[in-house]
Amino acid sequence: MRVQLEGQTFRLRIDEAELAQLLAGNTVENRTSLPYGRVEIQQLRLATRLDWQRDDATWHIDLPQTDVHALSARLPSREGLNFHLPTPGDAILQILFDVDVRDSTRRRMHKPSEGDAT
Repeated sequence: MRVQLEGQTFRLRIDEAELAQLLAGNTVENRTSLPYGRVEIQQLRLATRLDWQRDDATWHIDLPQTDVHALSARLPSREGLNFHLPTPGDAILQILFDVDVRDSTRRRMHKPSEGDAT
């Protein structure tokens, strides 16, 4: 999983293998070891609705399963999912979720040729 955080935009990009994990009901996780022994973790899973919780250094992000299933059905696609979560004050946290289009194209559109291993 690739995680990007800039201002009020939080982007999550996964590959096809991680998408398969999510669709199978498993959690997808990104771990970053920081100096002094701290580890930051972002965990994705499917749920009935969008939710965000933080437990110390772990960010638990629930994505709406119906939306993720619909995205999966239209892959490969450059357009992912876009969600908004309110924050204290006037700020909104925008969550962008997508599946790597190059990986999807390779896995879903590749037609084996005679030279490919079977």
